[in-house]
Amino acid sequence: MFDATLHIPPFTVRLRSPFASVRRHVETFYSQSLLSEDSRDFIDFDVEILPGRGVRRVWRRQARFLLDGVEPFYPLPAAQAAPMFEWGMNWCVAQRPMGWLVMHGAVLAREGAALVMPGFPGAGKSTLCASLAFIEGWRLLSDEMTVLDPADGLLLPHPRPISLKNNSIDVVAAFPEARLGPIYRDTRKGTITHAACPPASLRQADQRARAAWIVFPRFEAGATLRIEQLSRVEAFTLISEQSFNGERMGAPGFEALCAMLDHVSCHELVYGSTEQGLEGIRRICVT
Repeated sequence: MFDATLHIPPFTVRLRSPFASVRRHVETFYSQSLLSEDSRDFIDFDVEILPGRGVRRVWRRQARFLLDGVEPFYPLPAAQAAPMFEWGMNWCVAQRPMGWLVMHGAVLAREGAALVMPGFPGAGKSTLCASLAFIEGWRLLSDEMTVLDPADGLLLPHPRPISLKNNSIDVVAAFPEARLGPIYRDTRKGTITHAACPPASLRQADQRARAAWIVFPRFEAGATLRIEQLSRVEAFTLISEQSFNGERMGAPGFEALCAMLDHVSCHELVYGSTEQGLEGIRRICVT
């Protein structure tokens, strides 16, 4: 049984699993996050990825995700045990941290100024995020989770592997600095893999950033580059749709999001290629 404690800022995670693929995933993407037994502190998420029950242990084998001994969603094929850890972690972060406002979106920073790209399905967010991190040198705070602290209005780094799917895999695989893991086929999201977080971003995982730009990207094959400025009200409406715990936080979450929007420029970005997407970000993110 693989048993490890990981510090994945800002959380500490205990992970137990008999699956060799889960161990390899941790060794590939989280080797710098492993904590020794004498340095383990409070555990935020106690996670197990276990085999299926009964005949599912040997026939059409399954993997189950458990948080604190509770199984929050259905099992997946055993071959998807490693990506199940990433999907399960997204669920944990979305459901648990009541003190922070958590939204679905990529966050990157440059000299303390953060770019937030809320994640609508099929928008090409992860490909553009990886392009900014590996080609343009932006610091990756998170590919999936925008975590805002209402106490200081800053965004918290949560650096994990960048999730890639389908056509974006070949695009990112061509980046010289990108290091990709195994490819998993026939998942609920199609063909997927992960790109390791850039080492420089991991080294700066204790540095928060203040939102300066919010960009809603939308990839459309064959489209010409189009940038449209959005009002604060429009941006609030769109980003609220991507909030996991805004309603549960109530007034503190509402006020934190309003305060963040007071200091950012908001745009919709439509692009037909990675190069166009990067050019659009360069035009928007002028310091």
